[in-house]
Amino acid sequence: MPALDALGWDAERVSAFEQLQDDNLFPARVAAQHRGEFVLFAEEGELRARAAGRLFYEHDVGGQLPAVGDWVGVMPPATIAAILPRRSAFIRKNAGQDSTEQVLAANVDAAFLLAGLDDDFSLRRLERYITTAWESGAQPIVVLTKADLSPDVGAAVLEVETVAIGVPVHPVSNVSGDGLAALDDYLQPGRTVVLLGSSGVGKSTLLNRLAGSEVMLTREVAADGTGRHTTTHRELVRLPGGGLVIDTPGLRELQFWEGDLGAAFEDIEALALECRFRNCAHMREPDCAVLGAVDDGTLELDRLRSWRKLQRELESIAARTDARLRIARKKRWKQIASVARQKSRP
Repeated sequence: MPALDALGWDAERVSAFEQLQDDNLFPARVAAQHRGEFVLFAEEGELRARAAGRLFYEHDVGGQLPAVGDWVGVMPPATIAAILPRRSAFIRKNAGQDSTEQVLAANVDAAFLLAGLDDDFSLRRLERYITTAWESGAQPIVVLTKADLSPDVGAAVLEVETVAIGVPVHPVSNVSGDGLAALDDYLQPGRTVVLLGSSGVGKSTLLNRLAGSEVMLTREVAADGTGRHTTTHRELVRLPGGGLVIDTPGLRELQFWEGDLGAAFEDIEALALECRFRNCAHMREPDCAVLGAVDDGTLELDRLRSWRKLQRELESIAARTDARLRIARKKRWKQIASVARQKSRP
């Protein structure tokens, strides 16, 4: 096992750990999770651990559970008792209607947002990934895989740059290795990168290329030319050069948890400042600069529609989440009051 600083441990995290004020704990980083059991990297080596029941109790009213990439305080022999503050976190809404969060990766410095230059390519999906990346606190990096399948890579990059404002875009080929060297700058020792993308986009193949060996199982493409889903869990992998990569399963959907669209839609945000009304919804209002840009062709209508859709989604999730937390907190206070009454009885 490398020293903790090779895993991203630094003075700020030392200070956060000291604030736990518990001499019995030792620091570790969550490397993987398997059915409630966690794989940790610590100075003592790799170990298996479980989360303290108190963390699950607090999670019911908005508290955190350990996620891959987290720095944690561990009670010997192997119980996660505390989670250090996160510098970044990729959070999405769990599938279904329960309005609960799922942390895909924590304490990530950069995110490789993978999109394949094949028949499954989608600008609208990429917009969603970029929005989530900006909101996470990590640096978004668009990686266009399967460049060897594109008839015009340059045109594809220009198209992506229309929605990836201020975001580096790197076309790569996992087959030939073209473009992979440009990713080395983001994989410096102690820095953590997460791979995000839909199933079959080539995340595990890219990781194997970066590692120089097959650290993740991959499969041949299907008969229709699409990739096949291989990764089944999130895992922190150490690269030979000292960089750290979190591989993730392919995402069938990426529903927002919370956030702001400003960073991912800077073009619309800038236009909105020129609207006559400060609360302009960009629908039918007079002197709307956003609608004017659509009319003169400087803003694509599909991009405005995407902004509207994502805005509605964020508003809906926020409303449902607030309601869920209010109910959970009310239930918890009733439980606490009931216990207090029982203790006060003679």
